[in-house]
Amino acid sequence: MSLTARFSCLNEYDPDALSVDQARTFIRSQLTPVGTPERLALRSALGRVLASDVIAPFNVPAHDNSAMDGYALRHAELSCNGASRLLVVGTALAGQAFAGSVGAGECVRIMTGAPLPAAVDTVVIQEMVQADGASVVVPAGQRRGQHIRLAGEDLAAGQPALVAGRLIRPADLGLLASLGCAEVSVHRRLRVAFFSTGDELCSIGTSLADGEVYDSNRYTIFGMLGRLGCEVLDLGVVRDHPATLEAAFREAAAAADVVITSGGVSVGEADFVKGLMAQLGEVLFWKISMKPGRPMAFGRIGDGAHSAWLFGLPGNPVAVMVTFYQFVRDALYVLMGADPLPVVPLLPAVCTAAIRKAPGRTEFQRGILSQVDGRWCVRPTGAQGSGVLRSMSDANCFVVLEHDRGQVAVGDQVQVQLFDGLV
Repeated sequence: MSLTARFSCLNEYDPDALSVDQARTFIRSQLTPVGTPERLALRSALGRVLASDVIAPFNVPAHDNSAMDGYALRHAELSCNGASRLLVVGTALAGQAFAGSVGAGECVRIMTGAPLPAAVDTVVIQEMVQADGASVVVPAGQRRGQHIRLAGEDLAAGQPALVAGRLIRPADLGLLASLGCAEVSVHRRLRVAFFSTGDELCSIGTSLADGEVYDSNRYTIFGMLGRLGCEVLDLGVVRDHPATLEAAFREAAAAADVVITSGGVSVGEADFVKGLMAQLGEVLFWKISMKPGRPMAFGRIGDGAHSAWLFGLPGNPVAVMVTFYQFVRDALYVLMGADPLPVVPLLPAVCTAAIRKAPGRTEFQRGILSQVDGRWCVRPTGAQGSGVLRSMSDANCFVVLEHDRGQVAVGDQVQVQLFDGLV
């Protein structure tokens, strides 16, 4: 079934008035991970997506051991009514177990991580005991099993240590290393081709002619893709000429899993840009109830053997970044095989400035979040036009104003989406 047919069957589907949540849901419903796995050395796997479960080959820790520096003993040797005196018969170190046995009235000096001697079931921290020559005095009130880490407490042999779809973080590298994994199977990098469209765009390093502007979108898109660990193919600025655009689309679709364009999807843009997108594949053109970033294209382009997903983003610099973070970022993670998706939560904050808004669309204002008198407060960065890239550069969060929300007064609570973890 074609994309158009699939979407047209959905309830409340209106390409001229999609909500943000509907657009997200529709996009994700079409995507599945791409590419074949590859094996990488552990240190090269940071930020990649795990392609298969990692099963623990042994228990971690491998043996019962002490969680503290102290004295290991049998709880049954302790008096119920007062302090107990025990003879210290040896020492257990991490990596050097006590080889003897612990008898009645005896204990062993033990260090953190050292294996527990046989028959021992309790550790008393060294700060609790009083040394007296070759003996120690242990106060009453000790609990059986205290300060002990059991074998398999962290990871049990035969159980998944990490499951497929996980985005590998620094702690995961350590976890895998604790299992002796020198290599790991990960999804290959997602290949993404991108270019900007427009006769008015000029590449940096050249002089501007009258009416030209430097192309900032290629650099923000490059940065956003780079942060996600994608393999990027920058096709530069493509002029509004049918043959040139067609060649760029075909090159991109043949070389990449995903094609991202900026410009050419708004009302009033050159008709042949939209026509070419549709001619080279199946592309849906949406008007999303949001600000900034209302126009967007989504679909597939290319022939059967060399087709790619297409995201046609608006041309204004802020709109490019907002639509990327609200739609494209999660889509790319799905294609990378990430499951669950890395979610950036919405957090409450007090707005310190009034914001004009009419119900009927979701707005993504750029804001600065800070603590004032112990509470989180946010204020807009200033001018919020979709061409004011400074508003993104100065901000550390999006102020997310919901679809049905109206005006925001000073002191109202709003939802913020932190750039830390998103951008």
